[in-house]
Amino acid sequence: MYEAKGKIKVIFDTQEFPSGFSKREFVVTTGDDNYPQDIKFEIIKDKCAWLDKFEAGQEVAVHFDIRGNEYKDKYYVNLNCWKILGGAGAGSDSSQAAPQSSGNEVEPSPDDLVNDDIPF
Repeated sequence: MYEAKGKIKVIFDTQEFPSGFSKREFVVTTGDDNYPQDIKFEIIKDKCAWLDKFEAGQEVAVHFDIRGNEYKDKYYVNLNCWKILGGAGAGSDSSQAAPQSSGNEVEPSPDDLVNDDIPF
Protein backbone atom coordinates (compact mmCIF):
# COMPACT_ATOMS: atom_id res chain seq x y z
CA MET A 1 0.00 0.00 0.00
CA TYR A 2 1.31 3.36 -1.05
CA GLU A 3 0.37 7.03 -0.68
CA ALA A 4 0.93 10.03 -2.95
CA LYS A 5 0.09 13.66 -2.17
CA GLY A 6 -0.43 16.41 -4.70
CA LYS A 7 -2.95 18.41 -6.70
CA ILE A 8 -5.54 16.92 -9.02
CA LYS A 9 -4.66 17.91 -12.57
CA VAL A 10 -7.52 16.24 -14.44
CA ILE A 11 -10.42 13.86 -13.78
CA PHE A 12 -11.64 11.79 -16.70
CA ASP A 13 -15.15 10.47 -17.33
CA THR A 14 -16.08 6.96 -16.25
CA GLN A 15 -15.36 4.29 -18.86
CA GLU A 16 -17.84 1.42 -19.05
CA PHE A 17 -17.09 -1.78 -20.93
CA PRO A 18 -19.45 -4.42 -22.39
CA SER A 19 -18.32 -6.92 -19.74
CA GLY A 20 -19.87 -4.70 -17.04
CA PHE A 21 -16.48 -3.48 -15.81
CA SER A 22 -16.11 0.27 -15.20
CA LYS A 23 -13.16 2.46 -14.32
CA ARG A 24 -12.36 6.13 -13.92
CA GLU A 25 -8.93 7.66 -14.24
CA PHE A 26 -7.48 10.84 -12.77
CA VAL A 27 -4.10 12.56 -12.74
CA VAL A 28 -2.37 14.00 -9.67
CA THR A 29 0.66 16.29 -9.94
CA THR A 30 3.20 15.56 -7.19
CA GLY A 31 6.61 16.95 -6.35
CA ASP A 32 7.95 20.48 -6.24
CA ASP A 33 7.72 23.18 -8.93
CA ASN A 34 11.12 22.27 -10.38
CA TYR A 35 10.38 18.59 -10.98
CA PRO A 36 6.62 17.99 -10.99
CA GLN A 37 5.37 14.49 -11.77
CA ASP A 38 1.96 13.79 -13.32
CA ILE A 39 0.77 10.40 -12.05
CA LYS A 40 -2.32 8.66 -13.43
CA PHE A 41 -4.45 6.64 -11.00
CA GLU A 42 -7.61 4.64 -11.55
CA ILE A 43 -10.67 3.81 -9.50
CA ILE A 44 -12.77 0.79 -10.44
CA LYS A 45 -16.38 -0.35 -10.26
CA ASP A 46 -18.72 1.40 -7.79
CA LYS A 47 -15.89 3.56 -6.42
CA CYS A 48 -15.90 5.69 -9.62
CA ALA A 49 -18.43 8.08 -8.03
CA TRP A 50 -15.88 9.02 -5.34
CA LEU A 51 -14.28 11.46 -7.79
CA ASP A 52 -17.51 13.46 -8.15
CA LYS A 53 -16.61 15.25 -4.89
CA PHE A 54 -13.26 16.48 -6.23
CA GLU A 55 -12.14 19.01 -8.82
CA ALA A 56 -8.98 20.03 -10.65
CA GLY A 57 -6.53 21.98 -8.49
CA GLN A 58 -7.64 20.38 -5.23
CA GLU A 59 -5.00 19.00 -2.84
CA VAL A 60 -5.43 15.28 -2.23
CA ALA A 61 -3.76 12.28 -0.66
CA VAL A 62 -4.23 9.13 -2.74
CA HIS A 63 -3.86 5.69 -1.17
CA PHE A 64 -3.23 3.05 -3.81
CA ASP A 65 -1.89 -0.38 -4.72
CA ILE A 66 0.32 -1.22 -7.68
CA ARG A 67 -1.19 -3.80 -10.03
CA GLY A 68 0.59 -5.46 -12.92
CA ASN A 69 -0.55 -7.91 -15.55
CA GLU A 70 0.36 -9.44 -18.88
CA TYR A 71 -1.98 -9.45 -21.86
CA LYS A 72 -0.93 -10.75 -25.29
CA ASP A 73 2.79 -10.53 -24.46
CA LYS A 74 2.49 -6.92 -23.26
CA TYR A 75 2.85 -5.82 -19.66
CA TYR A 76 0.69 -3.23 -17.94
CA VAL A 77 0.97 -1.43 -14.62
CA ASN A 78 -2.00 0.26 -12.94
CA LEU A 79 -2.10 2.37 -9.81
CA ASN A 80 -5.43 1.37 -8.23
CA CYS A 81 -6.78 3.94 -5.79
CA TRP A 82 -8.62 2.49 -2.80
CA LYS A 83 -8.95 5.71 -0.78
CA ILE A 84 -8.69 9.39 -1.62
CA LEU A 85 -8.63 12.21 0.90
CA GLY A 86 -8.97 15.91 0.17
CA GLY A 87 -8.56 19.14 2.06
CA ALA A 88 -5.92 21.55 3.25
CA GLY A 89 -2.67 19.62 3.07
CA ALA A 90 -4.68 16.49 2.28
CA GLY A 91 -4.15 15.25 5.78
CA SER A 92 -4.96 17.70 8.54
CA ASP A 93 -8.42 18.96 7.53
CA SER A 94 -9.26 16.15 5.18
CA SER A 95 -12.55 14.81 3.93
CA GLN A 96 -12.65 11.23 2.78
CA ALA A 97 -14.33 10.48 -0.53
CA ALA A 98 -15.26 7.01 0.60
CA PRO A 99 -18.42 6.72 2.68
CA GLN A 100 -17.81 7.64 6.29
CA SER A 101 -17.11 4.63 8.43
CA SER A 102 -19.18 3.73 11.45
CA GLY A 103 -16.11 2.16 13.03
CA ASN A 104 -17.20 -1.36 12.14
CA GLU A 105 -16.16 -1.26 8.50
CA VAL A 106 -12.77 -2.29 7.24
CA GLU A 107 -10.87 -0.98 4.26
CA PRO A 108 -10.98 -3.19 1.18
CA SER A 109 -8.26 -5.79 0.90
CA PRO A 110 -6.11 -6.02 -2.22
CA ASP A 111 -8.11 -9.12 -3.17
CA ASP A 112 -11.26 -6.98 -3.32
CA LEU A 113 -9.66 -4.86 -6.04
CA VAL A 114 -8.51 -7.69 -8.30
CA ASN A 115 -10.26 -7.96 -11.63
CA ASP A 116 -9.14 -10.62 -14.08
CA ASP A 117 -11.50 -9.42 -16.84
CA ILE A 118 -9.33 -6.52 -17.96
CA PRO A 119 -10.79 -5.27 -21.26
CA PHE A 120 -7.63 -4.47 -23.27
